[in-house]
Amino acid sequence: MTAPALSLPRPLLWPLMAVALVLCWSSGFIGIRYASESAGVGLVLFWRTLVAGLILLPFALLVGPRMTLRGGIEQCLFGVMSVFLYLGGFALAIGARVPTGTVALISDLLPLAIAALSQPVLGERLSVAQWAGTAVAVLGVLIVSADSLSLGTAPLWAYGLTVASMLGFALASVLVKKRPGLRMPLHQSLCLHSLTGAVLFGLCAGWQGTLAPPLTMSFALGIGWLVLFATFGAYGIYYSSLRLFPVARVSAVIYLSPPVTMLWGWALFGEPLTATMVAGLAVTLAGVMLTMRG
Repeated sequence: MTAPALSLPRPLLWPLMAVALVLCWSSGFIGIRYASESAGVGLVLFWRTLVAGLILLPFALLVGPRMTLRGGIEQCLFGVMSVFLYLGGFALAIGARVPTGTVALISDLLPLAIAALSQPVLGERLSVAQWAGTAVAVLGVLIVSADSLSLGTAPLWAYGLTVASMLGFALASVLVKKRPGLRMPLHQSLCLHSLTGAVLFGLCAGWQGTLAPPLTMSFALGIGWLVLFATFGAYGIYYSSLRLFPVARVSAVIYLSPPVTMLWGWALFGEPLTATMVAGLAVTLAGVMLTMRG
């Protein structure tokens, strides 16, 4: 049976998807915060990807076209870049004593890397207004992140790892857009991405200790949040948006992730909300709007 087509008018579709994307993308830290109270980041990432992949597996096998070996291998490679290297690289960098604020800032520069790659790889040339909006959005991210930035004492390779993790996801994003003929239905590709990450994170977490999950409410709540919002929501909406809209436009809304994350922390955990953070949110929003108009 064919799923009913989405009937929203096209002018309304992107704003609604953009709002949902930034809310889900920025909410990932909530699940990490809950789950990491009783487990290391490696174990959290293993159970996040394993649970997500197992939930999607029966739908991937029974709903949609039959998966081919070539398509499966390619999706697994995308999973290495967009799940294992992206999430695991940042976790390893933090474990190597790269300050969390610095890791978050490099992660949040993902749209800048995608904008830079979209022209040589996809031929999507950004206008002057879009580049100006990108610069303003980056400035807003810097304002929001200023208080949490520090150099730390980590080795140089750990800082390079954060940049490589971000660039790997940016490259995966433009390659997905460049090769539409090899796309799978979203539930199938996301299933393979998640299971690929689960295998690799499982090897890493198993090498460090046990794979058994802590039997605590905070861990269960955190994993549930990460699977529902940060995996199904964020990755699902992101890949769906890439199939409908230019990659630079889709990635630009991720600039709003740091200030919206700040709002999540203020609303749920009572974290301080300063005038500087609010100013950074306003600047970032202005930059994203300028990029959209361009």
